[in-house]
Amino acid sequence: MIRAGALALALAAGPLAAQEAAVAPGGVLRVLDKITGIVTDLDLAAGESATVGHLSIELDECRYPADNPAGDAFERLIVRYQKIEDPVFQGWMIASAPALNAMDHPRYDVWPLRCRTS
Repeated sequence: MIRAGALALALAAGPLAAQEAAVAPGGVLRVLDKITGIVTDLDLAAGESATVGHLSIELDECRYPADNPAGDAFERLIVRYQKIEDPVFQGWMIASAPALNAMDHPRYDVWPLRCRTS
């Protein structure tokens, strides 16, 4: 499963691979609780984590096309459920195509929105 997600990410990153990527100081992501319908936006600095419901979400890194700061965001996330040590998701998500490497969870959806460039 991890290999399939990495392959999809590499294929989707094709256009970005030809460009230079810049590393942002933080990023914005959205969390949906599918049971309550509550949507929460998180603005995190790189290395920062936040808790939403039973999830702990850490933004490891956010990248964007260097020549287009408003362009597609690529966020590396580590998501843990409750206090379980093994992450339910760990990897890169793409703002324009979060389903390419999605977090598979019965209650929560998480997806990146954009990088914070200032």
